[in-house]
Amino acid sequence: MNFGIDKQTLDELNLLGKFRSGSVYNLFNQVKTRGGEQLLDKMFRSPMNDVREINERTDVFYFFQEKQLTFPVDAQQISLMREYMDSGAGSNLSMVFVSTLFKKLLSNLARDERYKKNIQGLQAVIAVMNRCYIFLQNMPAAPDIYRKRIAGIMKVLSDSRIEKLRKIDIYKSLSLTELVYFNHLLKSKLYTEIEDVMDFIYELDVNIHVSAVACRKGFTFARAFRPEENIFSAKDLRHPCVEKAVGNSLVLDEDSNVLFLTGANMAGKSTFMKSVGIGIYLAHIGFPVAAESMNFSVREGLYSSINVADNINLGYSHFYAEVVRVKQAAVEASSGKRLLLMFDELFKGTNVKDAYDGTLAVTEGFSEYKDCLFIVSTHIIEVGAALKSRDNIKFAYMPTVMEGSRPRYTYQMNEGITEDRQGMMIIRNEGILELIGD
Repeated sequence: MNFGIDKQTLDELNLLGKFRSGSVYNLFNQVKTRGGEQLLDKMFRSPMNDVREINERTDVFYFFQEKQLTFPVDAQQISLMREYMDSGAGSNLSMVFVSTLFKKLLSNLARDERYKKNIQGLQAVIAVMNRCYIFLQNMPAAPDIYRKRIAGIMKVLSDSRIEKLRKIDIYKSLSLTELVYFNHLLKSKLYTEIEDVMDFIYELDVNIHVSAVACRKGFTFARAFRPEENIFSAKDLRHPCVEKAVGNSLVLDEDSNVLFLTGANMAGKSTFMKSVGIGIYLAHIGFPVAAESMNFSVREGLYSSINVADNINLGYSHFYAEVVRVKQAAVEASSGKRLLLMFDELFKGTNVKDAYDGTLAVTEGFSEYKDCLFIVSTHIIEVGAALKSRDNIKFAYMPTVMEGSRPRYTYQMNEGITEDRQGMMIIRNEGILELIGD
């Protein structure tokens, strides 16, 4: 069972992208090393669907958030160590000796930099190993799931040969013999073990800096439950990338698996839906979520239809693009998968009558899939009255508070169906009719 999510949903929720403004990935990308960034990227692109694995990762993150540990290694030294390990050495000690001697001769005769870089790389390895060893010696008691990992790294760092390396004074000149010996040791005999230490340092980088974001932003960690329980419960859930975002609470389960959300344009419906989608995605990668608390049953996928655009290349109008999107969602839901599906302002590309009929029919149809969770938003409030007989549909709205002739949006979700109709008032406030009249 894989977690399914398509490009449109990823884009609508702005989940990925190192260079995308305001992306969720960028929010958490505070890592210091290139290897840490690669690991972060891999985690972000690999949602998990195993309850145990999700909760174990969140437990590790929570430990680092609680202890507020500082990353122990200098990023530049890690880069030098990475270059050193990637430069290769050869499995035969005699060949390593000849190669190192040749580089030393070239450094004297032709100002070749490779010998100097070799020494700098080994010095970086010594510094990194020492800092990592001291860090782990002083590290507070970790969760059970993480202790085995720490013990494995400590075993490598405590190896008598590595201990000999760690005791070298990096400010003193290294002899050719020492350089050859440790080149062969690190790049051949203990290559796998040293690579594991580097992987552990990248893990530290991610664990410490993702947890620091959680601490600074006041995020928490969701708890995963079996898919069969079919629950979603969040308290004070908000959009992680919106400063001073207003939080809302939501509970969905098999007996009330559809949220029908109404409210005026700009009232906050889309942002709320994005908050739920982002929260679910972050929870499935074990990352902190922007909520006071959150529990969820593992989903098999996430599907949204929030900013559907026309497709000129395929000859799709906006309305037809919406229809295609809903059809894709219907195929996924009818396959028996346990999904979260979100539809914002269904069929806004057609006339009000067709939008009413389409929204009603689609909401009724999707509500039959009790293993899935749905959020449907619209400003066509009449649809809500026609759905009242459905026991598994919850009704909520984003209110508009009128202050004189000016609307104010609280972004605080209330139970029920809105009666707000301020569209013409906003048009008048903007002076559009006067401009047309002139």
